[in-house]
Amino acid sequence: MMNLIIENIKLLVQVEYTPALKWRPGNEMTELNTIQNAYLQIKDGKISAFGSMADLPDAVRNLENQERIDATGRMVFPSFVDSHTHLVYPASREIEYIDKIRGLSYEEIAKRGGGILNSARKMAALSEEELLQDAQKRLDDIIEYGTGAVEIKSGYGLTPETELKMLRVIKKLKESSPLTIKATFLGAHSIPLEFRGKQEKYVDQVINEMLPQVAEEGLADYIDVFCDTGFFTVEDTERILEAGLKYGLRGKIHANELDYSGGIQAGVKYNALSVDHLEFTGDDEIGALLNSETMPTVLPGAAFFLGMRYAPVRKMIDAGLPVAMASDFNPGSSPSGNMQLILSMACILYRMLPEEAINATTINTAYAMGVERELGTIAVGKKANVFITKEIPTLAYMPYYYGTNKIETIILNGEIIK
Repeated sequence: MMNLIIENIKLLVQVEYTPALKWRPGNEMTELNTIQNAYLQIKDGKISAFGSMADLPDAVRNLENQERIDATGRMVFPSFVDSHTHLVYPASREIEYIDKIRGLSYEEIAKRGGGILNSARKMAALSEEELLQDAQKRLDDIIEYGTGAVEIKSGYGLTPETELKMLRVIKKLKESSPLTIKATFLGAHSIPLEFRGKQEKYVDQVINEMLPQVAEEGLADYIDVFCDTGFFTVEDTERILEAGLKYGLRGKIHANELDYSGGIQAGVKYNALSVDHLEFTGDDEIGALLNSETMPTVLPGAAFFLGMRYAPVRKMIDAGLPVAMASDFNPGSSPSGNMQLILSMACILYRMLPEEAINATTINTAYAMGVERELGTIAVGKKANVFITKEIPTLAYMPYYYGTNKIETIILNGEIIK
C-alpha cells in the first residue's frame, strides 16, 4: 500500500487533533479547523500525520519509499460523505421530468403509477449484472466530484425478489468499489398498486417476508420508511422500525417532505440515525430532535428539482441542531450525486455559511451514515479519503464557483484514484 506525503498545502481543511467529534451542532457549525501551508502524511491507507510545513519533522521529510505531491496553491479537504442516495436504479425518468415542467405534482405522478412505481416495474426486468454495471458508472461519477462514502438504499423493488436483488447489487458494490458504502433496506418506499387500500398487508410483507431474508443474508446496515402523506403512516413506520431493531437494523427515515407527517417524531422515538428531507419542520419537530441522537438531514437536490419549499435550516441551526446535507441521488427527484453542487445549494438556497455547509457535507453526514469515527474529518487514524482542489483563492470559492469540478486529485483509502 502506498505511503504518501502531500506538501505545501495552501489550506488543510476540517482537521481534528483528537478524533472524538460526533457532529457539529448549532453555532458550532461555523467552526472549521484549518492549517495554512500544511502537510498531510498517509500510511497504509490511513492519515498518519499532519500539521504546518514549518513543523514538518525531518524524519517525515526525509522518509524514503514515500510518494510526494506538491499542493502549492491548492487545498485539501476530507472527501464528502453522501448519507442518502438511491443510486442503484434501472432507468432514468426524464419523461416525468417533462410532466413536472407541465405542472403535474410529485403526488399526481405517483398516483397514476409513475414515480417510484415506474422504477419498480423496470427494476423487475433487469438482471443483477446490468444493475451492477449501471450503478458502478454512477459511483465513478460521484467519485470524480469528491464523494468518498455513500449510503445506497433499496426501494425500487417493492417485492421480496426485487428488493433482495437490489440489496445484493449494493453488497457487490461494497466489495468492488473503493468508496465506503452502507446499505439501507427501504422496502417501504411506496405502496404497490395491488396493495392500495390495504397497505397494512404490504407492511406485513415487508416485516414478515422481506426483513428476515435481508437479515439472514446480511444485506443491510439500516432500515428506512417513507413516512409521509400518501405513503406510509406513523403507525406503519413504527411497526417497521420496531421490527428492524429486532434484527439490529437502526432506522434512517424519509420524513416530512410533503407535509407534517409525524415522521420526525417517529424517527426520534425509535432512535433513528437520521430523519431526511424535512421540508415541513416546525417547532414541535425541532423540539423532538433537540437532545436526541437523530441527525436532521436535508436533501437540497430534491427540493430544488421538484420546486418544493425549502427546509427551515437557519431556524434549525439557530435552535442548536446539527444539520447534514446529502444528495438524494435518484432518477425521479434528484438526478445528481454531485456533492459540490449540494455544497453550493446549502449556501445559496439555505443561507448557510461556507463553514456550515462543509460541516453539513462531511462530519455531520458521516454521523448520519454511521461512519464518523473513520471519515468526515482530517484526523490521525481515520481513513485517508481526501481530495486536492485545483488552485483556488479561498475556502468560500468552493461553494461560490458552482457548476464546475474544482477537484484535481482524489485519494481513497490512501490510494491516488485520479
